[in-house]
Amino acid sequence: MMTKVRNVHERHVQAPAEAVGALVDRLSSDDDPVFPAPAWAPIRLDRPLGVGADGGHGPVRYTVVAYEPGRRIRFAFSPPDNGFHELTVEPVGEDRCVVRHVLEQDQRGAARIAWLTAVRAVHGTVIEELFDNIERAATGTVARPVRWSPWVALLHRLDWDKPVAVEIPATARLIRTALEQPDFQDAWQMDLLPGMPRDPRAWTGILRDSFPVIAQDGGELLLRVDTAGLLARASILVDEEAGHIVLSTVVKTGSLRGRLYWGAVERVHPFMARTMLRRAHRGLALAAPSAGARNRAVSLVEPGDGLPA
Repeated sequence: MMTKVRNVHERHVQAPAEAVGALVDRLSSDDDPVFPAPAWAPIRLDRPLGVGADGGHGPVRYTVVAYEPGRRIRFAFSPPDNGFHELTVEPVGEDRCVVRHVLEQDQRGAARIAWLTAVRAVHGTVIEELFDNIERAATGTVARPVRWSPWVALLHRLDWDKPVAVEIPATARLIRTALEQPDFQDAWQMDLLPGMPRDPRAWTGILRDSFPVIAQDGGELLLRVDTAGLLARASILVDEEAGHIVLSTVVKTGSLRGRLYWGAVERVHPFMARTMLRRAHRGLALAAPSAGARNRAVSLVEPGDGLPA
């Protein structure tokens, strides 16, 4: 059975529609001031915002089918004719406007169950956070910021991206030369999201700050993780150009004690590396300033303070 869902969120903002519309026009840009990344996967489009731009956020895919700068953006869900979601800005006075988000979608079967049990709660939280960012960027404050329910927090934790296995990057020069002819090496990668720290020292919590940093080369830190007769090094690489954070490990067993120890832990090492990277990645995403706060901080910097006019 097909069910048509209509979901509406709106908020009055004490700012001119032109100012709020200018913020909305930056949606999906590199300096997007409104979408609630990095706590939620950012909007990525294959071209600048405009009719025909295709992309989405996380697993949700859509195409821009209508765009009136400063006033209205409509995204059609993929596959076509399955519905849309739309963001509008309407003036309600000289210095006040209403921002509205409307979602309409035909749902059946598993999609309907997913909406009722999980998607609706997450969607509502994301939209209200988007409104928070608009209000914060436009006025400097938020009257009633959204709060996550325990259910949304659990869904967020379960759905957070997982690291993927990669080769040790060519740009990770420290780890590549750390040990001669290592017996084991691996690397795990995650996307570097908007608002996440670019200083690799902010990421040492991946290893719970338990190991000494012995070298740094630009965006890469090298840590000594020797234990139980093993020679081991770990690298934390923040690759801004590629947009990734990479955790790499190299191990040299050396002694009999080291070989015995590594034989016991080799199978669990990948699980532990993935778990530690994912935990730190999510923690830093949640701790990052909101998009609205980041935009507000940049807008308050006067020319001559280190940013261009």
